[in-house]
Amino acid sequence: MSLRINDIAPDFTADSTAGRIKFHDWVGDSYAILFSHPKDFTPVCTTEFGAVAQLAPEFEKRNTRVIGVSVDSVDEHVKWKADIEKVAGAPANFPIIDDTSLNVSKLYDMLPAEAYMPDGRTAADSASVRTVFIVGPDKKVRLTMAYPMAVGRNFAEIVRALDAVQATDGMPLATPANWVPGQDVIVALSVSTDDARTKFGDVDVQLPYLRTVKAPA
Repeated sequence: MSLRINDIAPDFTADSTAGRIKFHDWVGDSYAILFSHPKDFTPVCTTEFGAVAQLAPEFEKRNTRVIGVSVDSVDEHVKWKADIEKVAGAPANFPIIDDTSLNVSKLYDMLPAEAYMPDGRTAADSASVRTVFIVGPDKKVRLTMAYPMAVGRNFAEIVRALDAVQATDGMPLATPANWVPGQDVIVALSVSTDDARTKFGDVDVQLPYLRTVKAPA
């Protein structure tokens, strides 16, 4: 069965460009973004990992650690990092996991059940290994995304989604469509309007079931 929202993100131990990593220990008290790609030295993924390198200060501000997964080896990852830095103009200082064994890919259900990875595998062989997981400090899966090979991921949207997860985490709140930080948020239906006013201040009642408040600081 595929991972669902609020499932505990599977723990694993794997080699990476930052050494041996035990995932839950590595996440610690932070949020984490685990993102995968089909193969090193491929064009779309080089631009994507470059985007992550450029966004390093934004993830740090959000107490979020990022880690990549690839079906290639640590040695290949280290060589590829030079290309990423060349394209991005920023070093790819986040770890990239060696998943030549496919252990992580299978643990996170990134591959179809009938997948077969031959020796000398190409990006097409591992096409479905292209997903994003946002994991909370409690090690629960908060959000997942999956992309086809031909569509580069929008990491600005991933940052926006991370902001929305953090803005509503543990609160009876939700974010509306296209929400960005600074905009109002929606009060959960489990909270009465009077209780919402007590807890959050002014409530804009647009519909009996659509009530918005200023996002808590």
